[in-house]
Amino acid sequence: MDRSQEVLALTGYNLSIDEVVAVAKGRPVAVHPDALPGMIRSRAVVDRLVSEGRVAYGITTGFGRFKDKLISPEQVAELQLNLIRSHAAGAGPELDEETVRAMLVVRANTLAMGYSGIRPEVVQLLVDMLNEGVHPCIPGRGSLGASGDLATLAHMSLVLIGEGEAIYRSRRLDGAAALREAGLDPVVLKAKEGLALTNGTTLMAGLGALLVHRATNLALTADIAAALTLEALVGTDRAYDARVHAIRPHPRQVACAAFLRDILHGSRLLRTDDPGNVQDPYTLRCVPQVHGAVRDTIDYARWMINIELNAANDNPLVFAGDGSEDAEIISAGNFHGEPIAVAMDSMKLALVDMGNMSERRTARLVDADSNEGILPMFLTDHGGLESGLMLAQYTAAALASENKVFAHPASADSIPSGANTEDHVSMGAATVHHTLQVVENLEAIVAIELIAATQAIDFRCRAPGVTAEGLGRGTDPAYRLIRGHVPFLDRDRPLAPMIEAVRGLVAAGGIIAAVGEKVEIPGPTLD
Repeated sequence: MDRSQEVLALTGYNLSIDEVVAVAKGRPVAVHPDALPGMIRSRAVVDRLVSEGRVAYGITTGFGRFKDKLISPEQVAELQLNLIRSHAAGAGPELDEETVRAMLVVRANTLAMGYSGIRPEVVQLLVDMLNEGVHPCIPGRGSLGASGDLATLAHMSLVLIGEGEAIYRSRRLDGAAALREAGLDPVVLKAKEGLALTNGTTLMAGLGALLVHRATNLALTADIAAALTLEALVGTDRAYDARVHAIRPHPRQVACAAFLRDILHGSRLLRTDDPGNVQDPYTLRCVPQVHGAVRDTIDYARWMINIELNAANDNPLVFAGDGSEDAEIISAGNFHGEPIAVAMDSMKLALVDMGNMSERRTARLVDADSNEGILPMFLTDHGGLESGLMLAQYTAAALASENKVFAHPASADSIPSGANTEDHVSMGAATVHHTLQVVENLEAIVAIELIAATQAIDFRCRAPGVTAEGLGRGTDPAYRLIRGHVPFLDRDRPLAPMIEAVRGLVAAGGIIAAVGEKVEIPGPTLD
């Protein structure tokens, strides 16, 4: 059975990045029965607090600067409704379907922990929306990443109460109509529930999970691209010798070098000992050092996101204890997105530099002066009359340069809000949006290197005694997969469709899957 179609039972404690990715792509979900008692206990605490007229932030008081404004028991439900409506103040392009689904499953899992005082039926509606394909329309901008992703979560929550808009079966409907056509009923929010739905790092964690998954694919694919380029440029794998990396034992540098050795095993296109050419340029020689450092940041982001996916980041938090005497409600700051912002800024910066490496390797492939005439200028037989891959390198350079703008750390910024009540914010939502742009650009940069490398290998195969059959154990299947989608360029033709075809392979993990048939693909080394 395809595990991606098995129902994922949410407990609040064991959601993984891979599972978020699977749900984003359509895997069905359910609330695990073990999660119900905790939610019921915490809900009972909230109900008791309201009935006793006790003061608790966001339950019997206003929000933010209005924390000292007391709300009567008769108005607590209206307070939650007003919160959702007033906070739905997002702007900018709407989030794509996969990101929305990631948000829905992350929020449902967080609430299932039982520290938010929300009724199980509200969490069940989030799950039902996922399973029935009701996807709220959520403007992507508006979150400061502290007090959680308020605006984006408010737009998500509008649909739960039968307001806002949603996409259902490819049609844009108002929230009530979308629920009705899916056979679902909206909820009427009670005390604390609007706050529970909107306070949290859900956009940051959900999109962050998707980005860590894509970045992992990118790092491995960039290794494969570098190996193909090494063969195309008659490079040497001496710099990947295990002894070299054992005495600078950064774990992911060591793992990268081992992967490169596995990919290149058996290659007859590499350079053997040559007294006149003892070492390659940095973008070939230093792949383990640079790509290994990129892996460091990806693995750190994975470690942190996996924690955040199973963390209570609501405010206030409800500690139900074993009975009424043990119950306590604590206002704190688990909604602050700084852990995500710092980790994703680090990963983003590293991915930008991976793009710099890839673009420089492409530039060397297409520049006969840089590759010492091993390959024709711009990888074409008819230079002058034809431009070959000249503009493909321009595009890679443009994307690499654009990525440098996105490299600025959003987490270095903060802007007070809420009449200075929320006086430091993480800007974590900006970080994941910028990281998404970097990842999309990098997928194209690596695709361009793969196209140039395969074109260059075909030119190399014209030399006496050189054939594509001489490729390494892992580079051979990558070469053949690309050639199945992009032919040898024997004349000028539009390059954009080819770039997009290979970019699609990169994004979908197709290159890795092909190589994985022959070589063991390394997994994360930090959990």
